[in-house]
Amino acid sequence: MSTERSSIETPPAGHPYAADIEAERVGWYRLNALVRELTPDECLVPGYYSDPDWTVRDVVAHLGTWLAEAEIQFERMIGGTYEGHDVDIDGLNAAFLDAMAGHPWNVAWLQANAGRTRMLEAWYALSERNDEAAWWVRKSGAEHYAEHLDRLREWVVELSALRQLDIGSPTAS
Repeated sequence: MSTERSSIETPPAGHPYAADIEAERVGWYRLNALVRELTPDECLVPGYYSDPDWTVRDVVAHLGTWLAEAEIQFERMIGGTYEGHDVDIDGLNAAFLDAMAGHPWNVAWLQANAGRTRMLEAWYALSERNDEAAWWVRKSGAEHYAEHLDRLREWVVELSALRQLDIGSPTAS
């Protein structure tokens, strides 16, 4: 596979998941645009979700770990060792959150980007559609991003408003 940037942005001509890959790309860049409105410190502020408290780092790590898991499952499909998607989603969510807890923002961000890159490489290697691959596409791609984009958009607005209050504060440096 070519190492050019375009190689992960555009599926091979006639790819059976071309429309899904394009939807994933659009969703990823929407997520990126929102995250880039924040400072690294703001990405560590709890409140994205509560009970347990999530930060933007946590949601990015969550998405990134699902992307990494999808890559593993696509590789298994390609290698003929795939066993199905009978997974405990809540259990995996908890394990993934625990695994990424306490990591700095840049680690979560890099992990998510690397997970996406590797997932796309494996996804591109799938030569035909099947129900199992489609499940992982939904669980890790555009549909998964969409589950988080509205709340992320709201949280970015809230954090940006707090930043504006801090700028006007006499104690701000």
